[in-house]
Amino acid sequence: MEENVRTGGCVVAVDGPSGSGKSTVSRRLAIALGARYLDTGAMYRAVTWAVLRSGVDLADPSAVAKVAGETELGIGTDPEGYGVTADGVPVEVEIRGSEVTGAVSAVAAVPAVRSLLVTRQRDLAAAAGRIVIEGRDIGAVVAPNADLKVFLTASAAARAARRSAENATDVGHTATDLARRDRLDSTRKADPMVPALDAVVLDTTELGIDEVVVRLREMLAERGVGR
Repeated sequence: MEENVRTGGCVVAVDGPSGSGKSTVSRRLAIALGARYLDTGAMYRAVTWAVLRSGVDLADPSAVAKVAGETELGIGTDPEGYGVTADGVPVEVEIRGSEVTGAVSAVAAVPAVRSLLVTRQRDLAAAAGRIVIEGRDIGAVVAPNADLKVFLTASAAARAARRSAENATDVGHTATDLARRDRLDSTRKADPMVPALDAVVLDTTELGIDEVVVRLREMLAERGVGR
């Protein structure tokens, strides 16, 4: 597969675990840059929703891959109003629920699913040209030639507090679930969640969203892109 998704624009790859702030940061950065925005995690969640609805066994990679290949995804790239559909059904709310959250790491670990969605992500990025892409393997796999690669992180306590506040869930339960997902995402054989070798690792524990966006814009300016 072609690895360079740039088409004369600006590609920013934002990776990191849940609760690191990457979704909000990525959307705000895209708005500031007048760029498109791609939430690759939503794509895996939408496929997971379709897999759960189909009733196939999550432990059967062939069955999971078959559902993924047959599901028509609609992925918006407008940072101020993107939407997600699966087979024409709006699923933006459903894919953020606990059932999908609990199953998405297993579905995302299937190599055939990753291959399918990485190809789609590269196509979307190439069509946009100027885009901020967020996920867990963007800088290392999806867009290795991005103009800027950033891996956002934060302390486990900060991440759990942020996510529990977003979802109105118990902090302790959230921390346990985040640790589970981190373990699965970082140890899977296909495209594990790791910083790209040339990524800037930025700890957001003590930083506000606006501060992070400012730092990323400064990094882009230093590289002479993103204006």
